[in-house]
Amino acid sequence: MIGRRTFIAGMALAVSLSATAVHAEIKELRISQQFGIGYLPLQVARNKGLFEKHAKAAGVDDLKVSFVTLSGGSSTNDALLSDSIDIATGGVGAFLPAWAKTRGNFDIKGVAAVTALPIALVTTNPNVKSLKDFTDKDRIGLPSVKSSIQAATLQIAAEKEFGLGNHEKLDAITVSLKHPDAYAALASGKSEVTGHFGSPPFQQQELLLPNARKITDSYQALGGPVTFNVAWAKASFREQNPKVYNAFIAALNEANAFIQANPVDAAKIHLVEEKSSVDEALVVSIIKDPDAKFTTVPLNVIKYADFLYRTGGIKAKADSWKDLFFPELHNSAGS
Repeated sequence: MIGRRTFIAGMALAVSLSATAVHAEIKELRISQQFGIGYLPLQVARNKGLFEKHAKAAGVDDLKVSFVTLSGGSSTNDALLSDSIDIATGGVGAFLPAWAKTRGNFDIKGVAAVTALPIALVTTNPNVKSLKDFTDKDRIGLPSVKSSIQAATLQIAAEKEFGLGNHEKLDAITVSLKHPDAYAALASGKSEVTGHFGSPPFQQQELLLPNARKITDSYQALGGPVTFNVAWAKASFREQNPKVYNAFIAALNEANAFIQANPVDAAKIHLVEEKSSVDEALVVSIIKDPDAKFTTVPLNVIKYADFLYRTGGIKAKADSWKDLFFPELHNSAGS
């Protein structure tokens, strides 16, 4: 009889421990990161310990937050699928294929928007005044041919310029280049690269070069402010770690409030976090630009999704922006 009671007690303890383990949240939050002012809310939250602060307020003590530096969208999505990171951050161009490809299995969705900043196509070719003026002698540098958000934005702009179905009109003269390399090419004046579809602060620096001009940007191409960078995760992470998940969003919201109230201090944090030598006044001007939106609310992401689905870039159609993001954002004025 004692043996049976011991067995039952042991089973009860095992079930209890199992239930506790199921509901226990992670002790380390791993977030991917890249470089640029488009990640400013993450940089502020990291610098000021906001992720840990909000996790503790939610009852998760001593949360460790680590940042994994990754080079682009493909490596970011690979890391997320292999459980090397918990939350991915990057451009909309990397997020949307991950959403489309994992429906019905990993169910990756957006956690929050990170920033909305116009990304611009800048040229130093004095003969180019519009997209129609580029020739096969020009080359346009962008982070990744076909797959980057810059590539998608160029296709959207090309379709507006050349007509429906002509979104690939300029693809043949695009080349994959890192932002610093593209800037160096334009600055040299000796490269076949005469255009760069980049991001802040590179585009602002490029516009100071001789003969430089902006041809278009993402806000013009999509008809209004549009999210540049987002954070995304698997459904399982959200389900198993609701406190940490919501702490992440709360930290970004507090960081955004800080940026809006303290643009100079935010610029200093950006320079420290990136170990950057970019002029502080330039960074402040980007932060204070009325077109810069530091918000977790998605803006015009559905337009990118609709375009990529129509042109074959993704194989799944989103009925609305809410299909792309987890429910925590659904009460916001997203698009």
